[in-house]
Amino acid sequence: MKILLEMRPALDGHAGIPQEARLLFRGLSTIDGLHIEGLLQSSNRVISMGLPPPGSAQLARLSADRRIHLLSRVVISLKQGDRRRVSEFVSEALRNLTAPTAMLARRFFGLRERLGLFEAEHFSDFVWRDLFARTLPVEDHDVVARAGFRVARVPWNAMHAGGLMTRRLGRALYPRLDTRGYDVMIAETPYPGDVMPGTQMVVRYHDAIPLLMPHTITDKAFHQAAHYNALKRNVDSGAWFACVSDATRRDLLRIFPQVEPRTVTIHNMVSHHYHAQDECSPERIHEIVRTRRNTLVAGHEPDAGRWAARPLDYLLMVSTVEPRKNHATLLSAWEQLRVERYPDLKLVIVGALGWDHKPIVKRFAPWLARGEVQFLEEVPAAELRLLYRHAVATVCPSYGEGFDFSGVEAMRCGGAVVASDIAVHRDVFRDAAEYFNTYSPLDLVQALSRVIDPLATARRDELVARGHVVSADYVPDRILPQWRTFLTGLRAPKPV
Repeated sequence: MKILLEMRPALDGHAGIPQEARLLFRGLSTIDGLHIEGLLQSSNRVISMGLPPPGSAQLARLSADRRIHLLSRVVISLKQGDRRRVSEFVSEALRNLTAPTAMLARRFFGLRERLGLFEAEHFSDFVWRDLFARTLPVEDHDVVARAGFRVARVPWNAMHAGGLMTRRLGRALYPRLDTRGYDVMIAETPYPGDVMPGTQMVVRYHDAIPLLMPHTITDKAFHQAAHYNALKRNVDSGAWFACVSDATRRDLLRIFPQVEPRTVTIHNMVSHHYHAQDECSPERIHEIVRTRRNTLVAGHEPDAGRWAARPLDYLLMVSTVEPRKNHATLLSAWEQLRVERYPDLKLVIVGALGWDHKPIVKRFAPWLARGEVQFLEEVPAAELRLLYRHAVATVCPSYGEGFDFSGVEAMRCGGAVVASDIAVHRDVFRDAAEYFNTYSPLDLVQALSRVIDPLATARRDELVARGHVVSADYVPDRILPQWRTFLTGLRAPKPV
């Protein structure tokens, strides 16, 4: 079975969906009988096409030097930075303007979007470091760095925009990718395009937040409309949906109940990096905090004595800083804990600055200035493993999630988890977390008090033990057989 897996998210970020794309590519590549290739595409930039399709006469006529030249241009178009000549900016602007228009014209006349060929053999450094290294251990280098790839030239956002624009004219037009030869295409989000007859589209459905919590997303009007219309197109065209949790599946069926026969739940996999590790010195945690500080939110040097003089008591949150993650409730609860009983309790937040982060960071400013709160970024998995292991608790306070990697990762590392009482947390964490009312700082204080009390450790020990059992359900050896059964059980779609 030949499978094309969308890898665009892997170029755009670190955790969440980008992490899942890398883990899924690696995992499926290890299953006998499955041949996995990645689809390279930019979110917002027209990229070079690469080589002509496999088996074509044009490909056969290319000399070795010409092939390398064309492949190098793919890398450059994906990696082009901001420091460019004016002529390059003008050229790119023209491509970004004309390519989507040409795409819509081709679709109107029933033409396909050709997928270029990218041969990774000579570009394993780019493939490894830009697509996979942020998630996979180096032992996986040879598994993924020499894999096959195809290239979609038109930006993903432009495909969405084309569908939205033509919908206003009476009929939404999405490009049809030339997926001949592939049995399945797996898209990491609702995909703004169609596949060829003979290829089954599978949408990896992470969450319905753009539709059910649109007030929490970035670029709200476009993101909500793009998600809904692409999702509706996928539903109407016969796609299957592999949901990352039962809670996400239920949300999908609330919106499109008719798709129930074409839905399954296959949870995300946790990375190999996360496992229990021996104790480390307080100085090691201090070093991680000092070297991974986000200098954009705290330009001062923290009080090293406070962080290194004795074993640390700190709460940990691992998440992008954006409105849906509920940092404010955690901050209020932490402040109350410090006043009432734990004056030395610190707070460590690991994650990139997302949309609408400034009001959130402003709330933390006085504590950042005192060094009692630390915002960290670009924390390698080996260091994050230690932070999980030695936190008195990892807090997952989000208003809404599709899966929530951080809680599972903390459990794998031997940490205790306190989580907001939302459906997805109950689904994924089960009885391995202490739950609190999502909107109540007081309830979070009480939940944390039950877990972090140094004089009553039974509840924390229970959570750690249960976490070891529950999180084992998300290791690759448990998840990949589910993918194998699902994919090999798909029947070829009927031509449309």
